[in-house]
Amino acid sequence: MRRISFNLKQYSRSVLLIACLAFLGFSASAQGDAAKGEALFKAKCTACHQIDKQVVGPALGPQMTSETDDKFLVKWIENNQALIAAKDPKAVAIYAQFNQSNMTVFPEITDADATNIIAYARTQWKTDQAAAAKVPVNAAPVETGPGSLVIFALIGVIILAFIIILVLNKVISTLERLLLKNQGLYVEEVEVEKAPVDRYAALKKLAKNKKLVFFVLICGTVAMGSWTWVTLWNTNVHTDYQPVQPIKFPHDLHAGTMKIDCQYCHSGAYKSKNASIPSLNVCMNCHKVVKTESPEIHKIYDALGYDPATTKYDSTKARPMQWVRIHNLPDLAYFNHSQHVKVAGLKCQTCHGPVETMKEVYQYSPLTMKWCIQCHKRTDVNMKGNAYYENMIQVHDLIKRGQKVTAAAMGGIECGKCHY
Repeated sequence: MRRISFNLKQYSRSVLLIACLAFLGFSASAQGDAAKGEALFKAKCTACHQIDKQVVGPALGPQMTSETDDKFLVKWIENNQALIAAKDPKAVAIYAQFNQSNMTVFPEITDADATNIIAYARTQWKTDQAAAAKVPVNAAPVETGPGSLVIFALIGVIILAFIIILVLNKVISTLERLLLKNQGLYVEEVEVEKAPVDRYAALKKLAKNKKLVFFVLICGTVAMGSWTWVTLWNTNVHTDYQPVQPIKFPHDLHAGTMKIDCQYCHSGAYKSKNASIPSLNVCMNCHKVVKTESPEIHKIYDALGYDPATTKYDSTKARPMQWVRIHNLPDLAYFNHSQHVKVAGLKCQTCHGPVETMKEVYQYSPLTMKWCIQCHKRTDVNMKGNAYYENMIQVHDLIKRGQKVTAAAMGGIECGKCHY
């Protein structure tokens, strides 16, 4: 009996040891530095992948979250073609799913680097999902101003007050007549002969009522003031402005159904003041072979001087495409796309609305000063990992300690301060 107990004790120790080693191995495979992975992702992966959207390749967030075999993911990131050549079932399935498109091989990436990229993709995906659960996607600040309901309510109040005044005047005249009868001073009107009827007698009588005239003037002043306020408030506000463009470009198909990233066409949004209008050569990346029979696509061919039969360009026939600008800020307002897209991390839909559902793009937001200020009041500044804000925090710490702060500490020796 004692021998059996001893054997069970030894066996239980072995099982416990194996379980601990397996847990440690699993933990080691799942660990990674998300911060380092973010830098690697931006340097190596963003040309073809995004965390939450399919671009050239699949969205990495849901892809890497659903795939739990980290060893396979590491090998795939480092050399996917080797896995395909070895007939790995998962690799062959992915290769077939994306029309046998070869992914770039990264021999310089180590196992640790690949693990960091996986950790970043999963962490960022979970963060995006948690944020989406709390805040409505593409939520834009709502412009609050005087609406039509307020105006109609005001008109209704004026009409109701006018009716009440007429009724009160009628009641007052009836009471006066009864009072005069009781005192014996009321004289019945005797119709001697028909006098000419004065059509405006009622209006003249109302015009002599000073209280009524004063009330009408007050109501008229309030109504005209409200109308003037609403008219001036909406001056140069072009919400829902939807001009006719030279080519009917369906954003709901490209950004919605095909899930093409906005910055594939508007490539200046993350690096410059302007989002930029894509050149027709960007369209030709796909439409040399896609929908070549479409009349709208032939407008692109005509503008480029392109002959689809010979696949050659004739520069003498080329002409610029006359796009009509939709979103237009006044000259006194400065707006930089890169500050909002790259630094603040805002989605295009925050200002432009649900473009992925628009058959033809229109101005979704009012783009007024009040609308921008409301957005700035509601938007939190993410200072983590931002070199500019980290530098400002260091400068504030120096000021608190009473130490000297130079212009260099404020970025005064950066090239862009003078050479821009």
